[in-house]
Amino acid sequence: MAAIEDLKQKSDDQLQSQLVELKREQFNLRFQSATNQLEKPSRVREVRRTIARIKTVQHQRARANASAQG
Repeated sequence: MAAIEDLKQKSDDQLQSQLVELKREQFNLRFQSATNQLEKPSRVREVRRTIARIKTVQHQRARANASAQG
């Protein structure tokens, strides 16, 4: 999948900043949904899955670093 490959090429700082942006967007989308102002409902799913992908890459890197050190 191209999205995962793109995420794997980013640095840890880039991933963290993208995660913060996506969480902010997720909050805004949830707020729009609650007030019935959501224009693109499919974006909620995209954001949620991208957040999960970023967390997966971060977890894989953490495990790789832990096994390399110990």
